[in-house]
Amino acid sequence: MKILVLNCGSSSLKYQLINMENEEVMAKGVYERIGQHNSFITHKINDKKYVIEKHAPTHDEAVSMMVEQLTHEDYGVISDLSQINAIGHRVVHGGEKFKNSVIINEDVIKGIQDCAELAPVHNPGALMGIKSCIKLMPEKPMVTVFDTAFHQTIPEDKYIYPIPYKYYEEYKIRKYGFHGTSHSYVSKKLAEVVGKPIEELKIVVCHLGQGASLCAVKAGKSIDTSMGLTPLGGIIMCARSGDLDPSIVTYIMKKEGKTPDEMDHMLNKESGIYGISGVSPDVRDIEAARQNGEHKSILALQAYDLNIAQYIAKYAVSMGGLDYIVFTAGVGENQSIRRSNICNNLKFLGVNIDEEKNITKQGEFEITKSDSTVKAYVIPTNEELVIARETLELIK
Repeated sequence: MKILVLNCGSSSLKYQLINMENEEVMAKGVYERIGQHNSFITHKINDKKYVIEKHAPTHDEAVSMMVEQLTHEDYGVISDLSQINAIGHRVVHGGEKFKNSVIINEDVIKGIQDCAELAPVHNPGALMGIKSCIKLMPEKPMVTVFDTAFHQTIPEDKYIYPIPYKYYEEYKIRKYGFHGTSHSYVSKKLAEVVGKPIEELKIVVCHLGQGASLCAVKAGKSIDTSMGLTPLGGIIMCARSGDLDPSIVTYIMKKEGKTPDEMDHMLNKESGIYGISGVSPDVRDIEAARQNGEHKSILALQAYDLNIAQYIAKYAVSMGGLDYIVFTAGVGENQSIRRSNICNNLKFLGVNIDEEKNITKQGEFEITKSDSTVKAYVIPTNEELVIARETLELIK
């Protein structure tokens, strides 16, 4: 049984072909700059990488090019499309309509479209990928896995916003949460690693990448999370503001005459640690500038590390305690200094980081000392595998 997993953005297509007999990744890749003249695909099989520059005006051409790589006569991993049994699609926002993964049909496509205004950066790209796959492989069963689904267990008092209740009733304005596949996978994997039933654990998962969110996982269920109505809310991110005084938005709009769309762009693309530092939306670039003594970069990363620690402490309150902190995703897995600074802000909770472990170990590992009452781990995420498993379960 082979499952193709797709994660489509407005100008990109990430994919993995997974053999579900052993959950091995047969091939993976990413098509970048779709719609631009310098678009290209990077295709990987184990340690071998193939980069092909080819213009893809739309996702239709990108999906066709992806299939060419998977079936390539020299390095293909399948002979033809008949060997792909199903396709799993990542969709960011399912609103309240989709509480679980579902098999794609016309009603599901309409539902995803209806949620697009809540995730305008993400849902339209996913829809383009779905429609392209339907054109090229109409006979294949397809499943959509929603980032928001894992957070449907959040209690009402934690997802409701302090605005007139009619806006929830009329427009379903509430906290939804995102990165659900990652939070689900990492919390379950941690329970395996420490050898304890997840039903007994209180965990804060820190998914720290370009987009970033924290999740309070109690007894295996999401009971609070940092992102809100959209993926813009929550902690300070690389280029997204996270939570701020809402009057800042209206104040700047009035001062500079910005439209809602222009303000939305600024908060999503020009804010966060990039906005403070003025360097780059890449944490590595800002860290390099911090080491060179650049004040705004120092300030940006101090605010970032402290903000994440504050949210972890907040979720200890939400869960009535805290057993484990887990770091995952690009920044969480690879930036040891971020983990160190975040944990050192939490010494009062009993977090005692082991700097040697934190710097030298790789894979799935603990970064706290034996006397630490709250343990901290690094667990690499695997959202694609979650999507493949969900897809397999539904098509069965």
